[in-house]
Amino acid sequence: MKGREVLVNLFEACNSGKSVAQLHSLTLKGGLAHDSFFATKLNALYAKYESLGHARKVFDETPNRTVYLWNATLRSYYRENQWEETLYLFHNMISDSRANDEKPDNFTIPIALKACTRLRALAYGKIVHGFVKKHEKVALDMFVGSALIELYSKCGQMGDALKVFNEFSQPDVFLWTSMVTGYEQNGNPEEALEFFSRMVMVGRVDPDRVTLVSAVSACAQLSNFRLGSCVHGVAIRNGFNSDLSLVNSLLNLYAKTGYVKTAASLFGKMPEKDVILWSSMIACYTHNGAILEALNLFNEMIDRGIEPNSVTVVNALQACAVAGNLEEGKKIHELATRKCFELDITVATALIDMYMKCLAPQEAFDLFKRMPKKDVVSWAALLSGYAQNGMAYKSMGVFRNMLSDETQPDAVAMVKLLTACSELGILQQALCLHAYVIKRAFKNNIFVGASLIELYSKCGSIDFANRLFEGIKDKDVVIWSAMIAGYGVHGQGAEALKVFDKMVKHSAVKPNDVTFLSVLSACSHSGLVEEGIKIFNMMVREYQLKPGPEHYGIIVDLLGRTGELDKAMEIVECMPNPSAPHVWGALLGACRIHNDTKLGEVAAKSLFLLDPNHAGYYILLSNIYAMDNKWEHVADLRTLIREKGLKKMSGQSVVEARGDIHSFVAGDRRHQESDQIFGLLGTLEVKMREEGYVPDVDFQQHDMHGGCFTDLKCVKA
Repeated sequence: MKGREVLVNLFEACNSGKSVAQLHSLTLKGGLAHDSFFATKLNALYAKYESLGHARKVFDETPNRTVYLWNATLRSYYRENQWEETLYLFHNMISDSRANDEKPDNFTIPIALKACTRLRALAYGKIVHGFVKKHEKVALDMFVGSALIELYSKCGQMGDALKVFNEFSQPDVFLWTSMVTGYEQNGNPEEALEFFSRMVMVGRVDPDRVTLVSAVSACAQLSNFRLGSCVHGVAIRNGFNSDLSLVNSLLNLYAKTGYVKTAASLFGKMPEKDVILWSSMIACYTHNGAILEALNLFNEMIDRGIEPNSVTVVNALQACAVAGNLEEGKKIHELATRKCFELDITVATALIDMYMKCLAPQEAFDLFKRMPKKDVVSWAALLSGYAQNGMAYKSMGVFRNMLSDETQPDAVAMVKLLTACSELGILQQALCLHAYVIKRAFKNNIFVGASLIELYSKCGSIDFANRLFEGIKDKDVVIWSAMIAGYGVHGQGAEALKVFDKMVKHSAVKPNDVTFLSVLSACSHSGLVEEGIKIFNMMVREYQLKPGPEHYGIIVDLLGRTGELDKAMEIVECMPNPSAPHVWGALLGACRIHNDTKLGEVAAKSLFLLDPNHAGYYILLSNIYAMDNKWEHVADLRTLIREKGLKKMSGQSVVEARGDIHSFVAGDRRHQESDQIFGLLGTLEVKMREEGYVPDVDFQQHDMHGGCFTDLKCVKA
């Protein structure tokens, strides 16, 4: 007996693989190798310090296996992510239990259920649940209940999860948390928050860290800042205000709802910050347009010696992409190379996106070629990048290469391809792509459907777009918005308003901010000022949606078209965030139309501060000065543009002719048939003048190198 006690103490002190082997030898010498107690101890220690193979050998050599030995073995396999073997052993345990009394208990069942959850093996999980119901030895305690709820929720069966939950008269924090998390992860944030509220108010159960994280994530799904703040208050009262995972979820919530200052304040109060927290704050700034703050924070992080991970690098690259900051993007590229992140597939894809948005497509393509592994996302980044750089004709080539590489497009890639091809406006290509969408079973994807509507609209076939729209049975807000935008592109503002009216009055779909943007844009294209103002007021007052810079920009454009520049300026001054280039750009354009030099200078001054390297703003102001005969100011702007090295990107057009795609810019002489093209233009000009056409030279672009384009031949061929 004394020797057994010594051996037990030695087992308790064991802390290495060598010690386990020595203890195993002692048990063999003492004739205790088949003792169930020591076999269980050896099994667990071998699994911890040596290998599952050694642990399994002990298990297999033990003739009389107790439930404790079974549980130790099952637990070891589960921890090593060998979930199929876990369930295989569980099945053997049940089979063996028919010949003895060592049946699964309340410790066995949760292990088996968790393995089912990992494998999403719902059918087998239900068999285990049935075993629980049949055998009195296994009680439906909190651990078994939590494991069942997790299984059903991970498999999307929240109805079954709720049935399990309702079997408990006094559920504990783990059961409540399983339900809150389950509903949140299954895209039911309202149900998640209802359970959270019941847990705190009715159940009188204090939430733990996991509960709070799930509740905050549910608020983020709803973009509900107020509810999120309430959950934050509960977290503070329960002492979780400095928990890193919770604060990270709160930063994501505040980022999504646009409360950047609140996020920054919370971030600043954290005594300790890990790389995940830094990454989230950088992402918060980036997604809310605070690019300078995002890049400054990234650089501060590096200066403090905090090692960035791939997520941090991706967030910083996204900031560079939004700002078009190629110089900073290249610095981050160098950092990624030093840290061996460059060819990480997510980082490489972000680099491609950054280079494309910084108008450096060759750098993007060079990196793409070096990638050892390419996924559908990286192909899609290259494909859409060419379209963003006015090279949409290359996107189809990328798509063909993607298929040759045996990479099948997903819905996102198809949307990007359709969007790229809409820039070409080639109807035959649109029809071919539509056939491919049907073949690949993408036709029921709402985003693909909306992109097809946009494609047909931009190819000049609004009838095809409408036919596709009418053929979609379950139209959601994305489809409605696409059709409204299609009519807007065609200058059919009245038709766009009819579709919007039908959506509001005869469907259960509520318009969102994108819908209103489409309607406002349609009104702008058709000069429907009163209707546009009415729609804007409806958005704010009736639907209580917060207008963005694009909405304000269109309203300013609408007022500007009718010469109501004072009212347009009032809109700008009343904006919650008046530092939006969209809005000031619309105002500057209106000032050019109505030759308002004074207000144009105000708009241009703001634009020069917001985006000092945008050549177009300088040219617009120069044209305003030229129309006002202020040639000294024109000369000053020319000098400034030369000193800054600014260049205005030429607008590019693409047409299909006899199966070939031709691209050209204004005054382009590079085409091999340019002499014939300009000859035909000259003939057309003569005929137009004979019909009484008089060109309005006030609206011709003034060449910043010393001339004025007044010749009709300089328009795009």
